[in-house]
Amino acid sequence: MTIQVALIEDHELVRTGLKLLIERQKDLQVVGEAADGAEGLKIIARTLPDVVVLDLSIPHLNGFELLEQLQHQKRPPKVLVVTANEDLDSLQRSWNLGASGHLPKRSAADELIVAIRKIAAGEKVFPLKEESKAVKTLGFNETSGRLTGAESLSERETEVLKLIAAGHMAKEIAAKLDISLKTVETYKSRGMQKLSLRGRTELVRFAMKMGWLNDTP
Repeated sequence: MTIQVALIEDHELVRTGLKLLIERQKDLQVVGEAADGAEGLKIIARTLPDVVVLDLSIPHLNGFELLEQLQHQKRPPKVLVVTANEDLDSLQRSWNLGASGHLPKRSAADELIVAIRKIAAGEKVFPLKEESKAVKTLGFNETSGRLTGAESLSERETEVLKLIAAGHMAKEIAAKLDISLKTVETYKSRGMQKLSLRGRTELVRFAMKMGWLNDTP
């Protein structure tokens, strides 16, 4: 079975190199290319690729915005982020927005091919887990292949974020945990900052990935 790949990268030289590398493989085929996020969405809708290789720093809808748009699709493609951005915020945000893997542009060619195949098969790819300070800070679950980030949260921060994700209001949470409204906001703010989450939508996505909504009353 051929794995169909779409490339979204604004640098033509890099994009051409990626295409040549991918199409040398008998089981991989590039079905679409785009130099910006807006065109990338059109390419994805038209070609329905199995895997999207995405750079975060693209114009006219950056990588994060494109990832968020893909979440609204019934069957969003799997996304491998290939970027020069290896900072903590970029890693966490792309994961929270549904990326299946993250690969630095300095990676070897064979790492890219292996990553595409693994992601197409439903696996998560995070090859930096042993060497990246950012990944150690966020936490990586070897069994599930998930970048969790939950390891950095205190017990109270976790409780508050779980309840917020489940739809509880601040007053309800304060009463349930027997703490003040101000304390609820403090735990919320601190927890969201640790996870690099921006708003309730990203928190709910994170909670769903973690299975928090299954055990929150």
